[in-house]
Amino acid sequence: MKNLKLLSMLAFAAAFTFTSCSDDDDDDPTPTPSTGNRVIEENITSNTTWRTGNVYELGSRISVTNGATLTIEPGVIVKGQAGSGANATALVIARDAEIIANGTPEQPIIFTSVADEIEPGMIMSPNLDPNLNGLWGGLIVLGNAPISADAQAVQIEGIPPSDQNGLYGGSDANDSSGELSYISIRHGGSNIGEGNEINGLTLGGVGKGTQISNIEVVANQDDGVEWFGGTVDVTNVIVWNAGDDAIDTDQAWAGSLSNFVVVAGEDTDHAMEIDGPEGTLLDGHTVSNGTIKGAENTELGDFRDGARGSFQNIYFYNFPNPADDGRGDLSLSGTGTQTNFTTGDLSFSNLEATLPSGATLTDVFKDGTDANATNVGSGGNTVGADASPFQNWTWTSLSGEL
Repeated sequence: MKNLKLLSMLAFAAAFTFTSCSDDDDDDPTPTPSTGNRVIEENITSNTTWRTGNVYELGSRISVTNGATLTIEPGVIVKGQAGSGANATALVIARDAEIIANGTPEQPIIFTSVADEIEPGMIMSPNLDPNLNGLWGGLIVLGNAPISADAQAVQIEGIPPSDQNGLYGGSDANDSSGELSYISIRHGGSNIGEGNEINGLTLGGVGKGTQISNIEVVANQDDGVEWFGGTVDVTNVIVWNAGDDAIDTDQAWAGSLSNFVVVAGEDTDHAMEIDGPEGTLLDGHTVSNGTIKGAENTELGDFRDGARGSFQNIYFYNFPNPADDGRGDLSLSGTGTQTNFTTGDLSFSNLEATLPSGATLTDVFKDGTDANATNVGSGGNTVGADASPFQNWTWTSLSGEL
């Protein structure tokens, strides 16, 4: 009986010791006394976990390299220090590394500026307006999937050419860069020079093995989400107050975007900017089930440079009349794009719009795309996004903008 009791006590002690070790933060930097933030100042080269309840501060451009995995637990807040040019802060997931960042509706993972006084447990910023942008960089995920460029691998925009962690592209269509879900990215888009800003979420050569869903981007100075080639499928995206384009695609991205919302701001240029291939790879993508709210200076979309893809079940409203100052239309730019539309390599179906007073479908949907569009009354749309996945956890929803 004594031996049995002793074994039980030893088992309890071992379990207690194991639990204590897993809950401490011995692999975290020491919190800064003035803020309580844990400042990250060096690249991540081995498996690392950022833990629930903590705020992590990017002291520079931080890259996850060397095949390491960065795990970010639900409710973590990541804040980028102020910086521009080559010193712009960003989190870069380099090729062969992974990020596992799965928030929850109750505890989304928030990327924001160090100027944001938001703390764990909050969703809305207590001090920054939702149109304030350019305060830090953004989240950049790079993979080994095919791209259409002048080489199999090229340097991503927003990262200086001297940093080889910015390379993306390869031959593995099923490559995995990890998982992202219930992520909100805010106040980013620092300019690194010559009009080269960082997007809210940049996906360069990201493969189909990567899982991305439930993403919010708020107030980014450049684009909300931009794809550069790759094959990744993305679901449930909301972009509010993009400073340039909300949804931007390049280099023959061959994946899909389904169920998305764009809420344009006064600086939003295009709700969608769709660019064609830049090399011999000619793949296209599918964009479907979207609701796009315009603003006074916003275009519905510009399809350029031999754009390819399928665009389905999208509802547009609150755009200006193109007859007033040329804004507020959907256009096919260049003969390559127009030829692809004729051959079906670029296609549209079930587009609906609530047109501004006095505008016609041919005023808004240019170059023959009006044949695929319908004018509907306000609230009369039969296509668009399902807004329920964005409720309660996004700043857009809680602000009443959804």
